[in-house]
Amino acid sequence: MFELHDFSRSSAAYRVRIALAYKGVDHQRVGVDLVRGEQHEADFRSLNPQGLVPVYSDETLHLSQSLAILEYLEERYPQPPLLPASREGRARARQLASLVACDVHPLNGFRVHVYLRDALGVDMRRRRAWFLHWLAEGFDAIELWLAAQGNPPRFCVGDAVSLADVCLVPQVEVARRNGLDVDDYPRIAAIERACMALPAFRDTHPDVIGAP
Repeated sequence: MFELHDFSRSSAAYRVRIALAYKGVDHQRVGVDLVRGEQHEADFRSLNPQGLVPVYSDETLHLSQSLAILEYLEERYPQPPLLPASREGRARARQLASLVACDVHPLNGFRVHVYLRDALGVDMRRRRAWFLHWLAEGFDAIELWLAAQGNPPRFCVGDAVSLADVCLVPQVEVARRNGLDVDDYPRIAAIERACMALPAFRDTHPDVIGAP
């Protein structure tokens, strides 16, 4: 049985849950409770020395880093695709996915908040300001990139789900959970609605799968 070690509220893990569901890959979910510190336990560190989720395992490998996992799944299970047919579309999907996964998410991850709180003594008000600042900066950029495409696309890159949507929707879930008004970003909000109409996005949502 293939396994996905994840935490329900991890946006990186949510990305991989979406892709696995979208491609119909049968697997077992193994919850790792980040709040309780299970990511620091020796058994989990033997799977991922970074102590981060997600970790995907099949008969050939253990793989961490959500973008690497998504690319691996795309190559192994090419249908339905998460990368557009055109070279330009693939580049755009990777660009938007990286904007979320490499620029926005790393500044707002759970371990960043723990470090700000415990090591630097940053109070909740200032941690929240930090969080919302980097979210808004990233969403501003995404909204402008989407606007530059002209007529609003149904999804991030045209009329089909792509890697970009798989990365964006979990970050929108994080934003909503933390009080950012996503309706201030009409193109992002419309794409989220289109995605959440699909079972792969809806059925893997943190509120649906439950904790951890």
